[in-house]
Amino acid sequence: MEEASAGPRKARTASTVSLTNAGNDLEQRQPTGWQEVDRVLGGGFVPGSVTLVGGEPGVGKSTLLLQIAGALASAGTEVVMASAEESAQQVAMRADRLGIADDSILLISDDDTDAIIAAAENGRPGLVVVDSIQAVGVKEISSSPGTVTQVRESAARLVRLAKSRGVAVVLVGHVTKEGGLAGPKMLEHMVDVVLYLEGDPDRGFRVLRSNKNRFGATHVSGMFDMGPDGLSDVDDPSKVFLEGWESDVPGTVVYPAVEGRRSVLVEIQALVSPTRQTQPRRSIRGLDATRVNQVLAVLDRHADIHVHDSEVYLNVVGGWRLGEPGCDLPVALAVASSALDRPLGRLAAWGEIGLAGEVRAIPMELRRSDELNRMGLERRIAPVGGKAMRLRDALTEAGLEKSR
Repeated sequence: MEEASAGPRKARTASTVSLTNAGNDLEQRQPTGWQEVDRVLGGGFVPGSVTLVGGEPGVGKSTLLLQIAGALASAGTEVVMASAEESAQQVAMRADRLGIADDSILLISDDDTDAIIAAAENGRPGLVVVDSIQAVGVKEISSSPGTVTQVRESAARLVRLAKSRGVAVVLVGHVTKEGGLAGPKMLEHMVDVVLYLEGDPDRGFRVLRSNKNRFGATHVSGMFDMGPDGLSDVDDPSKVFLEGWESDVPGTVVYPAVEGRRSVLVEIQALVSPTRQTQPRRSIRGLDATRVNQVLAVLDRHADIHVHDSEVYLNVVGGWRLGEPGCDLPVALAVASSALDRPLGRLAAWGEIGLAGEVRAIPMELRRSDELNRMGLERRIAPVGGKAMRLRDALTEAGLEKSR
């Protein structure tokens, strides 16, 4: 045998289009019929887009997507729903419980990605749902579904379907124990929109958040209530979260959170309980544990509020997750209130706490104040006019002086 060089391959010339003409054929968004979903998406599904929806098992991902499919089908849009984890009969049973019955919804129970794509290409669907991307696979790849290779290749082919056919594709994704989407990180880079469905199973509240959106704003949230008939929109989350708020109990304060263009009032609760254990427990729900531990250290160093020999429990009521640094001050006030056994009353607070014991201003002060005014909460503690304040002064203003 004699080795021979094939020579360089002539590259194919890519087609070009001017920037001014590229957007002439843009289609209108397709509203889902759900006010909260459209808020998160930025107005509805964009034809040719790929959306990834993640969430804990049982949080309601399949239920939400089935209800969206029902709304689109009732508006005359054909929807293909492919489930690799449930049979068509199981999906039909859920649809019957939700009161959804429409011939425009086509069900597929198959784990072959190419078979799902072929079925979608045979019709003219406006939406294709694949539940889930970790359960489907490509036959020519020997590894089982859910592996990195299978997830990447299946997602690539479904993305190609969306772009070539101009159909909106929704992929359901599993999450890991840490709360991130399972599979390769490349999956989130491949899609256009990444949504997370979170919630408190005990109260039925669900929050849909956008972590990535190529067609709209990110960090926008939509609120839902899970009931016997499925999910329903929540138009006034602040009213829902503050329902049952007992302001005369120590360890509770209101924080006006802002996500996207929405301001939501949430209740932060703290419970400080003395213990004889060598390592007191720290239970934190809905807050960044690292920032909470930092706030506890600042309270100990700069405010003489010592909780090193006590168990500390912190919770954001309703299952809402707070990622803003502005929740530092309400956390500190709630912990101090519980530690000193002094109620704060109808108090709202916001501000970022630094390691030197200062409380700094955070953005969107006017939007937070407007929401507090709407809900009738006039007493509030926060840095005014962008000027920082001392943590000791904030505690004194709240009536939490250590000398009392």
